[in-house]
Amino acid sequence: MTLERFLDYVKTGQALSSDEIHQFMDAMSGEARRITFRLNTAYCEPAEVRALLSELFGYTVPETFRVFPPFYTDFGKNIRVSENVFINACCHFQDHGGVTLGEGCQIGHNVVFATLNHGIEPEDRLHTYPAPIVLGKGVWVGSNSTILQGVTIGDYAIVAAGAVVTKDVPARTVVGGVPARVIKQF
Repeated sequence: MTLERFLDYVKTGQALSSDEIHQFMDAMSGEARRITFRLNTAYCEPAEVRALLSELFGYTVPETFRVFPPFYTDFGKNIRVSENVFINACCHFQDHGGVTLGEGCQIGHNVVFATLNHGIEPEDRLHTYPAPIVLGKGVWVGSNSTILQGVTIGDYAIVAAGAVVTKDVPARTVVGGVPARVIKQF
C-alpha cells in the first residue's frame, strides 16, 4: 500500500479493515512516533519544530506555523495547515481521515482531533471508519476540546474549552458543552 492509495481510500469513508491497510497504518504509526519522540523529548527552536513537523506531515509547513510541543499524532501524513496557525501544547491528532486547519486557526492545550470512529455493531467494532475534520479561517478551539470525525467548523467560529464537537459548526458561532451546542452567533 502506498500513501497515495491509502489517502484515496480514506476519502471513500469505507472501513479501514483489510490486513494490508492495518499493516500500512502500523508502519506509518511507527514513523510518526519516531518523529514525535524527537520533537517531544528535547527543546527545539521554532525552526527545528517546523522542520520536524514538515518531515512528519510530508510537506514544508509555512514559516508562520507555530506549535508548542509536546505534539502527538498516530499518522501525521493527513494534516494540512495554512498560514498563521498556532497549536498549543499536548494536542492529539488522530489524522487518518484528514485534519485541515485554515488560515489563522488557534488551537488550545490538550485538544483532540479524532477522525476515526469504530463500527457500532459488536461484529463491526474492530473496524474503523474515517471522515475528515475541517476548520475554516480564524477558528479558535479552546483547551481540552474534542473535535470528532466528519466535523466542519466555519470561519471565525469559537469552540469553548472542554467542548465535544459532534456536528458541524456554522461560521461566526460560539459552541460549548458536551455535546457542543450553539451558545451565540456574532
